[in-house]
Amino acid sequence: MKANSQITGVVLAGGKASRMGGKDKGLMLLNGKPLWQHVADRLRPQVNSIVISANRNLPVYQASGLPIITDTLPGYPGPLAGILSVIQQVSAEWFLFCPCDTPFIPEFLAERLENKRHQAPVVWVHDGERDHPAVVLVHRSLASKIEEYLARGDRRVMVFMREVGGHSVDFSDMKSAFHNMNTPQDLQQNQVEK
Repeated sequence: MKANSQITGVVLAGGKASRMGGKDKGLMLLNGKPLWQHVADRLRPQVNSIVISANRNLPVYQASGLPIITDTLPGYPGPLAGILSVIQQVSAEWFLFCPCDTPFIPEFLAERLENKRHQAPVVWVHDGERDHPAVVLVHRSLASKIEEYLARGDRRVMVFMREVGGHSVDFSDMKSAFHNMNTPQDLQQNQVEK
């Protein structure tokens, strides 16, 4: 697919990764390659540019040569804080966010989200069974609304996205593409035998 010149791809690697025993999930290896890099490689042909949202091990991420965006809010306040920080620091119209633990995202992710957004400022993936609110296409106009929402003490991503008129996009034909690598066991089960 041809890259969309209006979309910046963002690998979300800024969380605490408590289910990985606190290890930096983005740097965990799957088939010899860090998880964040699997996601970046999948996003690259679909977007104009790529940045990484990260809050620790910054020199390791910086070695990639990609721009690294850290949270402007302290204390790991969740995905919305990462989304807000990127929008505030990167000049693009649209942002396609993907968590670093979704290494199998489809090659038409950006295209389908863009085609199905129907003038909504935010759309996210639904795999036929559940929502994936961190696999999301966001317009930069939402920055002030995210800021206000977080200032109220709210953190729930789905509540916010529905509140601002967003909707899900059906990816039930690609359910396995959004399987998360949440635990060391998930990584082990998805290693390719050599």
